[in-house]
Amino acid sequence: MTSGSPLHLAVALDGAGWHPAGWRAVDARPAELFTAAYWRDLAVEAERGLLDLVTLEDGLAVQSTDPHAPDDRVDRVRGRLDAVLVAARVAPLTSRVGLVPTVVATHTEPFHVSKAIATLDHVSSGRAGVRVRVSGRADEAALFGRRAFPPLVHADDAPPEHLQVRTDLLAEAADHVEVQRRLWDSWEDDAEIRDAATGRFVDRDKLHHIDFEGRWFSVRGPSITPRPPQGQPVVAVLAHGEEPIRLAARAADVVLVTPRDAADAARLVGLVRAAQAEAGRGDETVHVLADVAVLLDDTAAVARDRKARLDARADGEWTGDDAHLVVGTAVEVADLLLDWRAAGVTGFRLRPASLPHDLIGVTRALVPQLQARGVFRAGYDFSTLRGHLGLPRPVNRYAHA
Repeated sequence: MTSGSPLHLAVALDGAGWHPAGWRAVDARPAELFTAAYWRDLAVEAERGLLDLVTLEDGLAVQSTDPHAPDDRVDRVRGRLDAVLVAARVAPLTSRVGLVPTVVATHTEPFHVSKAIATLDHVSSGRAGVRVRVSGRADEAALFGRRAFPPLVHADDAPPEHLQVRTDLLAEAADHVEVQRRLWDSWEDDAEIRDAATGRFVDRDKLHHIDFEGRWFSVRGPSITPRPPQGQPVVAVLAHGEEPIRLAARAADVVLVTPRDAADAARLVGLVRAAQAEAGRGDETVHVLADVAVLLDDTAAVARDRKARLDARADGEWTGDDAHLVVGTAVEVADLLLDWRAAGVTGFRLRPASLPHDLIGVTRALVPQLQARGVFRAGYDFSTLRGHLGLPRPVNRYAHA
């Protein structure tokens, strides 16, 4: 590998892929989307490609073409398995790749999420993370019946009350992460004695109340799950604007951004670094991964033809949603990644258009291309996700000096 920081590579797994007609591709497996074997195969393939991690998409309502409201379409993948449970199922079937399920903080309790992710870290031997997102959708709030949102205007010129809802959701998510982190530390590393002769399983003095009191949560603790192997599982946040970037820089280890080009990537990295310093984390490692949608084939012409067939089945052109889309060869994708890397991003989260086709394109064509250029690992050097990302294992905040 060339000198300098290693390139970090993740893949975002969602259904049959990110193209709305991906499930209709000739090599797709739509009949298996709700089976453990399908997700096992994807995770194993990601590990074959030496990827740092996979993220697993999730939500609280049936997917919709409109990201802010439900629709009645039946020609798209609809329905998901729970991302945390999928990650826990495939964890024993892999040994190195990081597993980062998505959790919606808005309608979940941080105590429950904390112990679920801690459990995932235990069953994966230190490869767990969590991607935290928020939801201001009225239909999703109605599923729980505990709060209500007006149909929000998602624009910078939205009414002040709508902007305040968005601000509150992000602040709530920041507290959600803080409660999770404190609970992960609520057991000291050596709290478990497990001495059958004396009958002492745990040292109660090394379990701690976190006594968190905030606007949205009041959590005493401690957790019921011992401290995770990583100490703190990796937290990721997808940030589309300046306000979400401030949340991510305050709470996350990995910030996911969606640049349009290299100049935009440099701008977003600058925003993250400024927000990181403002949050008092200037000396910490916070990764900025750029999301890029990919549709890969041996030649650009074949890739374009495949996209055209998928677009025709979707009755419209797919442009990659909120992420920049590359339709072409592994060489072309590698060129773009290195160009954007020079802008300051520390890695990429790739969104395969069709699964498993474009995941295999990443692992068996793009990864060798990056290895040949000396910018990606030839083998795993670590067994934990924090190790892959070069993140130290944090000291327990409650441990006695």
